[in-house]
Amino acid sequence: MKIEWAAVLILSFAPLAAQAEVVERTEAGFRTKRTVEIAASPDKAYAALGQIGSWWDGAHTYTGKASNMTVKLEAGACFCEALPGGGVRHGVVALAWPDQHTLRLDAALGPLQDEGAAGALTFQISPKAGGGSTVTVTYHVGGMRPAAAKAFADPVDQVIGTQAVRFGKFVDTGKPD
Repeated sequence: MKIEWAAVLILSFAPLAAQAEVVERTEAGFRTKRTVEIAASPDKAYAALGQIGSWWDGAHTYTGKASNMTVKLEAGACFCEALPGGGVRHGVVALAWPDQHTLRLDAALGPLQDEGAAGALTFQISPKAGGGSTVTVTYHVGGMRPAAAKAFADPVDQVIGTQAVRFGKFVDTGKPD
């Protein structure tokens, strides 16, 4: 019985599962791509990007609390996390284009910051025929030591995938879990 319920549970989330791929690996970096299909319109999804503290996974923050994360959907805005007595700038909004439903962050996330790497995290939201949206999340990272590029590509892809799925669930249901 447990196996049947597990299968039902897995299949019930299939539309929200992110299709994943590390699309390029080099000695100096990597590129990842995730796509998520959602029921919401591109306008609704784009607006939800600005509510990052509601959908980002707290396990991938310094404080363990996603609610400490903020980002305004405007060029030059900080993708930041409040820390007790301070903060961390995870990235900066490089492109906020509501008409194209595109947000790009100049962001070396997590341990990539300590590597001195550069990263471009892009959320592109496209309308689907018949309604809903496709959210494509790409993360292009460069400027790394060869050993670091090799070691980080798959774990970073998993983190970005987690964020993409949580974002899709948040947009469609109001809850990221």
